[in-house]
Amino acid sequence: MRIARIAQPEGLAFAAIEGEGDDLTAVEIADEPFANPTFTGRRWPLADVRLLAPFLPPKIVCVGRNYADHAAELGNEVPAEPLIFLKPNTAVIGPNAEIKLPAVSERVDFEGELAVVIGVGGRDIPASRARQSVLGYTVANDVTARDLQKSDGQWTRAKGFDTFCPLGPWVETEFDPTDVAIRTEVDGELKQDARTSQLVHDIPALIEYISSVMTLRPLDVILTGTPAGVGPITAGQSVSVTVEGLGTLTNPVANR
Repeated sequence: MRIARIAQPEGLAFAAIEGEGDDLTAVEIADEPFANPTFTGRRWPLADVRLLAPFLPPKIVCVGRNYADHAAELGNEVPAEPLIFLKPNTAVIGPNAEIKLPAVSERVDFEGELAVVIGVGGRDIPASRARQSVLGYTVANDVTARDLQKSDGQWTRAKGFDTFCPLGPWVETEFDPTDVAIRTEVDGELKQDARTSQLVHDIPALIEYISSVMTLRPLDVILTGTPAGVGPITAGQSVSVTVEGLGTLTNPVANR
């Protein structure tokens, strides 16, 4: 099931997205969207509603240098263990919301990623049980002020600005992330083109490692890493991240 959060004519709602291609319908969910949802009977063509970020994660755990080619393009070694960091949930925006470029940075980069949404959660989750802890998957853009990342020596400011974590367009609960294409385009020009099978540390390994450090809660999000091809974005451009089988997350870029 594709679960989205929408702005509809009478307010905000969760909805299941039905249909394929350009023929998509938002079917309103009555209450809890992530556990045996019930429906109100109201439905709208997707073109008549506005997609928002699917939800606000309690925390966002990100993984750096998890594609070997990306580590190499920035002159870094592939880490023997997952390299993790956090983004604040205040960085989250939804589809078609503007990525705002901070005046303090002279280079802001896109980083298209597959995102894992935790369902059950827990601590010390073994890789063998990791799949059972996943609610679903969505698309993410780990927007990064690259110059500040280099100058600060740690990544909190560079990764943590408001609008630096686009998520969406929905959460897909029935999805196999093992080997799917992930692509990023800027103004229609292909910049990143890889497959999730190239992840250095796969999703079960990430869940095992992260949950050995911190308890994973329901609706926590794990950003699994970005492939090679990252580069700068400027005001007036539009960046689109597509994960095969999940959908496309598009955001315009503007000055703050």
